[in-house]
Amino acid sequence: MARIKSLVIQVQIDAAGKAHNCQANARHRVEKGEFGLKVRNGRSWDHYCRACAEIIIDRDIRKLTDLRGFEISNASHHHDARPPDSAR
Repeated sequence: MARIKSLVIQVQIDAAGKAHNCQANARHRVEKGEFGLKVRNGRSWDHYCRACAEIIIDRDIRKLTDLRGFEISNASHHHDARPPDSAR
C-alpha cells in the first residue's frame, strides 16, 4: 500500500543553540536556550521565536481545519465551481 503523505512539513520545537533573530521578525531576538519553532526549508532550517511561532501555528491550524471541511473558498480555487452542463 502506498504511503499517505503529510501536508505538514518537517517542524519541531527546539531550544536555540545560539542567540539569533527570529526569521519572521528581525526585532524579535531568540536567546540561547529559549524554545522556538524550527521549520525545514530545503536542506536548512528556519527558526522562529515563540510569539511568531504561535501565530504561524494558529494560522495553519485554521487553514487545515478549513481544508478538513472540504469546502471550496472563492479565494482559493481557480476553476468554475458550476456543475457540468449534464448536471444542470
